[in-house]
Amino acid sequence: MSYELKSARYLARDVLERAVRPGDTVIDATMGNRHDTLMLCEAVGPEGKVYAFDIQEAAVKETGKLLLVHGMADRARLIHSGHEHMREFAEEPVQAVVYNLGWLPGGDHSVTTHWETTSCAVQAALELLKPGGVLVICAYPGHAEGDRERKELPGLRY
Repeated sequence: MSYELKSARYLARDVLERAVRPGDTVIDATMGNRHDTLMLCEAVGPEGKVYAFDIQEAAVKETGKLLLVHGMADRARLIHSGHEHMREFAEEPVQAVVYNLGWLPGGDHSVTTHWETTSCAVQAALELLKPGGVLVICAYPGHAEGDRERKELPGLRY
């Protein structure tokens, strides 16, 4: 399989659309601008479940509004907490976990993901993944913490 050179977000969405099926349980580790949560709710269908995390209350509220508009609020559990706490909420195996590391687009750029919590969250995600499940991480340059996350991710012990 080869990919035409496109954005990381495009490739992430493509991988998730191929991996997630109706009835699956998945995690959006960084709810952010809502779009991944909505896409995952569509993919898991009425029998599936999406756990979505964000530390920013605005992200949780806006995601809730979007899911209501699309009639998918019952498919997601929106959690106002950091992704490092995912094991406290999702105990069953999951088919996919997606991360968009960085900050909330259009939000306060001083509020970012941090390596200390991201590394714990990624380890938890790997433990929760079903065999054949996928972990998708988009780590963005342009700020010190993002550069650190991108540098440290390959060295994470699985």
